[in-house]
Amino acid sequence: MLELRRFAEYRERVVDNCAKIIVGKDDVITLVLVCFLCSGHVLLEDVPGTGKTMLLRSFARGVGGDFKRIQFTPDLLPSDLTGINFYNQKTGEFQFRPGPLFANIILADEINRATPRTQSSLLEAMEERQITVDGVTTKLSEPFLVMATQNPLESYGTFPLPEAQIDRFFMRLSLGYMTEEQEMSVLARPIAAGQPDTLSRVVTDDETAYVRAAWQEVRMAPDVLRYLMSIITATRSQGSLMTGISTRGAQALYRACQAFAAINGREYVLPEDIQYLAPFVLGHRLSAGEGGAASAREQLDRILERIPVPLETV
Repeated sequence: MLELRRFAEYRERVVDNCAKIIVGKDDVITLVLVCFLCSGHVLLEDVPGTGKTMLLRSFARGVGGDFKRIQFTPDLLPSDLTGINFYNQKTGEFQFRPGPLFANIILADEINRATPRTQSSLLEAMEERQITVDGVTTKLSEPFLVMATQNPLESYGTFPLPEAQIDRFFMRLSLGYMTEEQEMSVLARPIAAGQPDTLSRVVTDDETAYVRAAWQEVRMAPDVLRYLMSIITATRSQGSLMTGISTRGAQALYRACQAFAAINGREYVLPEDIQYLAPFVLGHRLSAGEGGAASAREQLDRILERIPVPLETV
């Protein structure tokens, strides 16, 4: 039986801890937490200076994970991520030096500035949760979360992620700007008070292990599951969309709804959970051709408005 109290306490502690640094973005922090519980990865698209690095550093401090930041540039090589075997002259043997991917929480900053070869090495680690160097495969430690960032406004000198690789991300999120009042409070506080290093760990490894496994016990009623599948099917038959949602995308939405329901104190999924999470989980998996991402989001909104919501949910 689910211990919903443990989920609620976990969410409250992690979100409140991050909110000390990231002001007014509890909803985004909660969605990052959902990705973390589901072993998914985040694509964060936003303009520079909105707190993307601060968000993940604060999250890592709260859950106690080993955090690494990688600045992606055109000259970054796959071995710069995975690590290399080097010859140790003292021992006379080759020795493996692990790269930054051997951490729990990774910030891949400006992922679209690296070459496709380097992007692929990161995405392989995300999917397989293992790294192979010179024929030797090493499993990555859990939990393992990658948050990759992109600047949606600047495309000069970048290597856009192919749609097949974007599909590997569990959610696409955006922090956006704070309200005027929130930003004034951030400007007025001491510089030291706004640093993630001032935060402490707020959850234990046992608590993390429980919430990352137990959310799978959340149930979804047949009518609600049929509603979810109606949305997925509609994206595949929408003529203005070049590609619909794959089975992997449908699984991601199902899992996200389970975890979201659990941290909101429920043993069952509501249709409102599906409506809320669908744009974050499905939006980046759709392609509208020349219309671009904005057109794909509009098409998804129309689908959500058109499909009738089941009245009985439990």
